[in-house]
This record gives sequence, C-alpha cells and structure tokens, in this order.
Amino acid sequence: MTRRLPAIGTPLDELDTPCLVIDRDALDRNIGRIADFLRERGVRWRPHFKSYKSVELVRRVLAAGAMGVTCAKLGEAEVLADHGIRDLLIVSPLAGRAKIERLVELRRRADPIVVVDHVDHIVALGNAATRGDEPIRVVIEIDLGLQRCGVPPGMMAVELARRIGQTPGLQFEGLMGWEGHLLTVADPEEKKRRIAEALLGLTHTKELLTKDGIACPTISAGGTGSFQVTADLGVATEIEAGGGVLMDLFYRDKCGVQGLEIALTVLATVISRPCPERAVIDAGRKTLSPDLQLPAVAGRDDLAVQWLSAEHGVLRVAQPPGPSIGDVVRLIPGYGDWTTMLHDHYFVGQEGRLVEIWPLQARGRLD
Repeated sequence: MTRRLPAIGTPLDELDTPCLVIDRDALDRNIGRIADFLRERGVRWRPHFKSYKSVELVRRVLAAGAMGVTCAKLGEAEVLADHGIRDLLIVSPLAGRAKIERLVELRRRADPIVVVDHVDHIVALGNAATRGDEPIRVVIEIDLGLQRCGVPPGMMAVELARRIGQTPGLQFEGLMGWEGHLLTVADPEEKKRRIAEALLGLTHTKELLTKDGIACPTISAGGTGSFQVTADLGVATEIEAGGGVLMDLFYRDKCGVQGLEIALTVLATVISRPCPERAVIDAGRKTLSPDLQLPAVAGRDDLAVQWLSAEHGVLRVAQPPGPSIGDVVRLIPGYGDWTTMLHDHYFVGQEGRLVEIWPLQARGRLD
C-alpha cells in the first residue's frame, strides 16, 4: 500500500508522523534572499538539486531568477528533463557505456553540461557526440584542495580544453571548482582568506586559457556553506548553492551562514516515556541523518536529541515534566541533504496548515 496522503488544509500538528515539512513562507524568504544577494553581485544562480529532489521546489527557485540547475548525478538530470527543465550541469564525471548512451538520449531533450578531468572522458564524450545533432557542453573540474575529483590548476586544464576544442561535437564551456574543504573554517576572516586563496586556482587557469586563445565563459563554484564568501570574490560567474533555501543546523552553526531561516523540519511523535529523563520518538536514522550534526528539537529548551537508531530517536529530558506520549515535536535537521533523500514527499505548510504536497521525484536517483 502507498501512504495515504492527508487532505489540504489539515493542521500540521495533526499530520501522521514522521513527516518532512516545509514552511512555505520561510522557504520563499530564503529563496528571495539568496536570489537578491547573487543578483546584486552580478553572479548567476545554479542551485544544486541534490538537496531538493523535487521538481516543484526547482520551479520555485527558477521563478525567482535561477538560470539553471546543478545535478549531482545523471539520473537527477533525467528527472528534470522529463519535466521540461533544460539547462543542467551534471557535476559527477560520467564513465561507462551505459552512462554515455543515456547522455546522448538526454541531449535530445535538454542542454546538459558535463564535467571532465581526464582525456578518457573527452574521448568517450566525443564518440557519443557524433551521434547527436547538437554539441555537448563540457566544463573542466579544477581541484581547489578538496582532493576529490579535478585536475590541479594550470596547464593540465589548458591541455584538456585544447582537446575538447579539437573534438567534434563538444563545446568547451569553462571551469568548475568546489571549495568544500573550507566550509567549516570557524573564523570568518580566515575563511574568506582561505577561500580566496583556493579560488586563485580558477583565476590562474582562466588566465592561461585566455593566453592560449580559449574563451572561458563560465566559472562555476560555491555551495551553501561558502556562497556568501565566494560570490563576493569576483571569480565565479555562477554559484551552485542550493540547500540554503531549506537551511539546517550544519550550515547555520558550523558553516556560519547568516540571514537564512530554518524552513525544513521533521515532525515526530513521542511514542514512549520509559523514565523521567528520557522520551522516545518515532523518527530515527531512516527519517533524518545525525552524521554531520545531530538534529535539534525546535522550541523546546527542555529536550535534546541524544541519539538515533534506525526507527527511534532518543531525547534527553532536561527539565521535568517533559512531553507526554502522543505529543508531536518538531525537529530541525542537522544536515538537510541527508534528510530530504529519505522521504517521498514534502508537506508544505503555511500558518499552521497543510497547503501543498510536493513529491520528491528524484528520490533514489543515485545513477
């Protein structure tokens, strides 16, 4: 059986739990603040879909001025293309015949940008591009210090760009970098300095490309945990921050992101009071992730999340009497990206009532 969905207009505190709730007013304020922040700096916005998984949420940020979408995986891009969204940056390199064949099909109905960091990617993409009428746009990932994917700044990227330019069916679009290893630098001035130093790798590489006669129209960088710094540095032409429209404790408390509201929460029900110091709720690791940061109980100074098992959450009751069995509590996710992916629907609330239900169409699209 599929889950029976509640009627629009249902009071939020009467929803069956656990469930993932968006405050629509807070969401819209966050979207507007990010869009305005980037617009004032002349930087385009390409928010990351990996935190949303919902086409309805993407349409909301596009309506506010986002120019395209960043996708972690090809499968996410396919979902968006199915719903008519075309300008898609896929930030995981594509490898293997199945992925390349799917990319060829995707190019017939969307305008994706793919990332490379090795000549083998270019060869495979070139072979695929000959089967399509439109060129495939390509960016080169530069490793800014995260030590994941990407080539070092400098001539290696120039050589790859030359190869892209010599390959029929491919179009060099620019560079991409991710300063993700610097999100949690505690001191704001040190964080700004270190991000600026990291982004020099993109600036230096673009200068080398220009000297080689290669245009570099796009430099894509910046996630939610760093966009307020990165957008001010005058390097990136587009910012990939996505999760900030939902906001969470990791971004607020560990990354120092300011001016955005918590719009995403999880409703859970107290199912056990085995002793005065402990309450147990019906939301565990299969509902929200504790890994980057433990969730918190909103509006309850007397309650703290102690630990999560698969289906249960254990709360410490700091001040008696604490909650009763059947009470509903509201949890703020520690990290939204690892929470949204666990759910089938967003229950969108406004003024205490359910106003919309948005499916997470890309849930499970890890391919």
